[in-house]
Amino acid sequence: MSLDVCLERVQPTVVYSSNITHNLGDMAQAVGIYMCLWRPDEMGIGHASQLIPLLQDGLQKLKGDPEKYKKYNATNGWGVYEQFVLWVEEYLKACEDYPDAAVRVSR
Repeated sequence: MSLDVCLERVQPTVVYSSNITHNLGDMAQAVGIYMCLWRPDEMGIGHASQLIPLLQDGLQKLKGDPEKYKKYNATNGWGVYEQFVLWVEEYLKACEDYPDAAVRVSR
């Protein structure tokens, strides 16, 4: 299983699309960004601009204490710290590039 995220613009035109394994859900929870990634609708997040400060904060926490979060690495190798950091960085960049894009996730 995995999480698919999309940022859409008004036509709708997908301007960013990515996928990350659900195996990283515990790491996301530990760093405090699970809800904004997996369930943004439940937080009232509708646009990429609303994700920016949350992802910035989560990324800062991830990078600030790698060993704390590496303990959440999937034992099967499908979902590790380094992958998650890179994925969050890329998602944050997309949100910054397309702040008016609608956020849509498929769990």
